[in-house]
Amino acid sequence: MSDPDGQAGLLSWTVPDADAGVRLDAFLVAHGDGFSRTRIHNDIAGGAVLVDGRSRPKGYRLRGGEHVTYRPAPLPELQAVPQDLPLDVVYQDDDILVVNKAAPMVVHPAVGHPDGTLVNALLHHLGAAPAGDDPLRPGIVHRLDRDTSGLLVVALTPRAHQNLSEQLADHTMGRTYLALSWGQWNRSADTLSGDIGRDPRRRQRMAVVTRGGRRAVTRYEVVEDFGFVQLCRVELETGRTHQIRVHFAHNHHPVVKDPMYGDDGRAKGVHGLDRKLAGQMVRLAPRLMLHAAGLHLKHPDDGRELSFGCPVPADMQAVLELLGSRFAADDPLHPGSAGLS
Repeated sequence: MSDPDGQAGLLSWTVPDADAGVRLDAFLVAHGDGFSRTRIHNDIAGGAVLVDGRSRPKGYRLRGGEHVTYRPAPLPELQAVPQDLPLDVVYQDDDILVVNKAAPMVVHPAVGHPDGTLVNALLHHLGAAPAGDDPLRPGIVHRLDRDTSGLLVVALTPRAHQNLSEQLADHTMGRTYLALSWGQWNRSADTLSGDIGRDPRRRQRMAVVTRGGRRAVTRYEVVEDFGFVQLCRVELETGRTHQIRVHFAHNHHPVVKDPMYGDDGRAKGVHGLDRKLAGQMVRLAPRLMLHAAGLHLKHPDDGRELSFGCPVPADMQAVLELLGSRFAADDPLHPGSAGLS
């Protein structure tokens, strides 16, 4: 990638012969250093991408050797504004707020999701911005993926924000997830490790990498076995982007209905009578089968231990019932009913 004309923001490539036959949009997703497919499609349609000096459609098949230039269109300035959106508050005091985030709510405004986020809902609920220097992420200490449901703590004061950030950094904040993953793990409980960084081949994804990644440790325990899938209780020691999804996929047990790291085509390879059930499961699951079910932290004001739990939401519970789960939605193993201790 270079800027041969000295024009800021202009990206250019000579297409390698190995990329002959690749679609123009796929080439830019792979080489565009993190640009989203939606943004690339919009920019191609707007004439920001040229192949040997000519505009081409997004589906244009490259031949190899062409000169591709791309000047990304400026992004609109984002601003977080209050919005009256559903918000499931589990606990709130003067310092912190714990919310049960629904899927598919995004945590904070970003390109492609300028509003309708958890931050927009918090601004309306609180009547003012929570703590934090980032106006798009006020009070946000940790995040959940769009299609991950469950518990998230928000800092309401600068002191709380600093304290919770320190707990997250020194791994004293405990986070427990429930994940429905493909296949059968060789061990009923284990610790997964592997540094996580940007996937060098697909920049939109994260991956376990040998160079340039950040330390990541995930612990899992199988709590229910359905044969072709297993329900796992997962604890994070670190908190990297997509950590559970990456570690599970890297170990050949991707989370069910994961569009980025998953392999729901495995349903067709399930043996015997379970094949039909596997197909039904994939069709019934509306999103990533990952839920942040438990949260443990020390109160940033007085240091008392706080533990919160919330049952799996109705969409995930319906999938578990289809599989013949032995446990009720509020069973402590999940872990159960929302509460504070």
